[in-house]
Amino acid sequence: MKNRKHKSDLVILFTTLGLMALGLIIIFSIGPMRANVLNNTYGTNYDQNYFFWGQLRSVVLSLIAFFLAFKVIPHQHIRKFAKPLLIFALALSTLLWVLSMNHSAIVKCELGECRWFQFGSVSFQPAEVLKLALVIYLADFLSRKKADGVVGKFQEFWLPLAIVCGLSLGLVVVAQGDLGTGVALIAIIFGMLLVSGVPAWQYLIVLILVLGVAVGSVAISSHRMERVNAWITTLTGGDPSDSTYHIDNAMLAIGTGGFSGVGIGNSVQATGYLPESINDSVFAIMGETFGFMGLFFVIAIFCIMLLRMLKVASCTPDDNNRFIIIGVFSWTLAQVVVNIMAMTALVPVTGITLPLLSYGGTSMIFISFAIGYVCQLSCYTSREGSIHHENISSGGRQRGSYHSGRRRHS
Repeated sequence: MKNRKHKSDLVILFTTLGLMALGLIIIFSIGPMRANVLNNTYGTNYDQNYFFWGQLRSVVLSLIAFFLAFKVIPHQHIRKFAKPLLIFALALSTLLWVLSMNHSAIVKCELGECRWFQFGSVSFQPAEVLKLALVIYLADFLSRKKADGVVGKFQEFWLPLAIVCGLSLGLVVVAQGDLGTGVALIAIIFGMLLVSGVPAWQYLIVLILVLGVAVGSVAISSHRMERVNAWITTLTGGDPSDSTYHIDNAMLAIGTGGFSGVGIGNSVQATGYLPESINDSVFAIMGETFGFMGLFFVIAIFCIMLLRMLKVASCTPDDNNRFIIIGVFSWTLAQVVVNIMAMTALVPVTGITLPLLSYGGTSMIFISFAIGYVCQLSCYTSREGSIHHENISSGGRQRGSYHSGRRRHS
């Protein structure tokens, strides 16, 4: 069924813009402190507003990416490039791995892990391209297999899926040592599989196998096990140590913020105590700055955005479009949940950014493109889609378009 195009979901649009604006405010607040720390520690010469201008540039580029996906590039065209985009993303990650083994000057490495291409002052992370490419490819793959009636078949479904997903996870988790991105990829894969019609017993078996491999990848890595041990020490009230330093200071930052926070520009942890204060630890800094009420507000915005994505997905009759929305939902949810849980000692600390808020370009640009894509797809919802996918037993009664009687999107 072809749906008449109608107005897009403005709630997703405004929550995205709100989070970007909030991210600019917090980076403006703590950017000078971060610059001072780097200048004093490493002898660099960063301007006081260096990180704010960097974040502003990322926001502008992200807005361009958002509106390209929202208003400029038709969703049918994006689907046509599902396979080429995935091949390109896998090739980029492979190239990064090969060049890193040869110690190339265009590869940027930190703490022994090589995850970025570096061109002058501009860095680029291929794993972010892979997230977007995997969402678009899996949506096309799952919709085709569902139309062919082979979902759950080994040779036609599981084998090609295992090859693509295994290669993607291997290049990210093994070659780049990036377990945080690996978690996001796993969330994307299993979120989309959950609504694909895969038999429940197969889904559970594959989920257990993948989780077992994930646990094994942690167990054989001394660096990851150190983080797990630090997390256990924190939970059990053990003595603070160098390994628990990050989570101890994150918890201290949130606790110091209290109910209303210490105010913009008054963060102590951002002056050099809390590692990655403008990146992975930005949630803790926001807790110190804005307090419990500020964190509640941030979580509420994310919840509104994510619930709206689910509503749009439930009202989308086209399988490919619905899979895309669920993929972006799973991607965003995984990063939000894992980042917040890491900063509140509910899971071990892992390197994963808080979407639209953390400092950085590649991550924000590609997730903004993905959310813009969801906004475009929200123009093609219908009442039939909601009934057909949420309550099959209703007898498939025919209704008018979700928006045929009203121009606004409820």
